[in-house]
Amino acid sequence: MKIVRVVAAIIKARNAGGEPMIFATQRGYGEFKDGWEFPGGKIEEGETPQEALVREIREELETEIAVGGLIDTVEYDYPTFHLSMDCFWAEVVSGDLVLREHEAARWLTRDQLDSVEWLPADITLVDKLREAL
Repeated sequence: MKIVRVVAAIIKARNAGGEPMIFATQRGYGEFKDGWEFPGGKIEEGETPQEALVREIREELETEIAVGGLIDTVEYDYPTFHLSMDCFWAEVVSGDLVLREHEAARWLTRDQLDSVEWLPADITLVDKLREAL
């Protein structure tokens, strides 16, 4: 089975009430169009996962991020490939999170994590995030 290595940014911020929240995006293309995910993408040859994440967020969201610690590596078997996804904490350094490839985006608090239809691989991370927020 083909293995696809990707990275995902769990971008954190706080709302006006000081409550932690994370940034989720809705896919605008491809086989998983309309599903919700954490932004990121494929690791290119010669890149570290952190370098790939900085590049992908710059390309997809016109935003510079600071990459924090690794939360988890999600291993998930889709019907036609195996996904290996390194998920890192991240914070916005500059930029306005412009949606260049996604249909929609939301900032979600701990209590709102179940309010979107997560893609199967991403949903495996949601329980860990609920505990961490």
